[in-house]
Amino acid sequence: MTDGRTTLLSGNGRDGMAGPHGSRLLHGWYATGGAADLDEHLDRYGPPPFPRSADTADRLVRAVEDAGLTGRGGAAFPTGRKLRTVAGGRGTAVVVANGMESEPASRKDETLLDLAPHLVLDGAALAAAAVGADVAHLCVPRSRHRQAHALRDAVEERHGTGLDPVPVLVHELPHHYVSSEETSLVRWLNGGDARPLATPPRPFEKGVARRPTLIDNVETLAHLALIARYGPDWFRSTGRPDAAGTTLVTLSGALRTPGVYEVPMGRTLGEVMDVAGGATEPLRALLLGGFFGSWLPVRQALRVPFAKQDLASLGAGPGAGVLVALPHSACGLAEAARVLGYLAAQSARQCGPCRLGLPAVAADFADLAWGRPGTQLLRRLEGRVGLLAGRGACRHPDGASRFAATALHVFAEDVRHHLGLGPCAAAGREPVLPATQTPAPDERDWR
Repeated sequence: MTDGRTTLLSGNGRDGMAGPHGSRLLHGWYATGGAADLDEHLDRYGPPPFPRSADTADRLVRAVEDAGLTGRGGAAFPTGRKLRTVAGGRGTAVVVANGMESEPASRKDETLLDLAPHLVLDGAALAAAAVGADVAHLCVPRSRHRQAHALRDAVEERHGTGLDPVPVLVHELPHHYVSSEETSLVRWLNGGDARPLATPPRPFEKGVARRPTLIDNVETLAHLALIARYGPDWFRSTGRPDAAGTTLVTLSGALRTPGVYEVPMGRTLGEVMDVAGGATEPLRALLLGGFFGSWLPVRQALRVPFAKQDLASLGAGPGAGVLVALPHSACGLAEAARVLGYLAAQSARQCGPCRLGLPAVAADFADLAWGRPGTQLLRRLEGRVGLLAGRGACRHPDGASRFAATALHVFAEDVRHHLGLGPCAAAGREPVLPATQTPAPDERDWR
């Protein structure tokens, strides 16, 4: 269950993480050391309480609202509000479970689908019943064919028992960075490329087959499956009143036991890193949220709670639950330059900021990291970074802009060194962040 970088570990039931039947997302794996088949799943949790009427469907939506569950895919949008909006739409709804996880620094969704697939499938079917959908689609990357095959087996196993009220269809999509964006899923399911669409309309208005479409991250749906069983008070028994429940995080970099962990919301970033054994050496910075995230100075960040409200004060957010500890021995500019080169190559190339602006920023960053930058480079780079945000057809340029801007701020001392003396010794070392030297997709790769 490892890929050489990530060891799969879960919470151990302390600090209120274990509820009835010892249940939180990864507790079952911790108890048995293996993935649960359907019999083990039902023995541990019992059958999901599917709504049987409009009244019980509304009660499920209210339970999710009262629980304070927010999306675990990056935006942290209130899940109950999404359910209610789609349920009130015109026409029969559709549910899409997003397991694409295109963020290279994240492994949480892959881990969850491997270890607790039936919690995700419960959540997708419950969400479908709550919004009145007649089908649920589970989207996973084509590069994880083994996982897709196992998920189809799990769906078939459930179908044989008559467990789910609607069919759940497993799809394998192209695995590019922007292919996990919600409009990319809609476009692909409607027969097009897995590239973002211009909005409006948003998917909750007109999505798959132009019907109201609920798109939720697979972790969000797994939490929903537990809320449906144990209620909002149970969900709120860990975390904080304004940041309820637990969340999956992928911890990597200079940590003793990097891996996927389940932690209560609201713990400080220092406490979150402690569950992975803490740092192995002095740290230069933290990357929070992955390639669409923000670089943070270590001293300022360690005491900040892992919660949307608190992180906003630093210009950051939980994102997809990625935290990378960058060691002091690494060059932050070189790490950032590699990522920006990857983001430029992975764009949909549908509008000017992605076709022109992002490659220009990536080239400037590469020159800053490894070249002999002139005195005008920094001013030009800062100007180009400032022009990216808010100008694209999707949010790809926004994420790249935030990543680049925070790198220039946090690694300001390195910038001065590189401008004055050229590349530092650390710029040529092995990267800390995941390998990003993947070829840009050609036109055939999007289908």
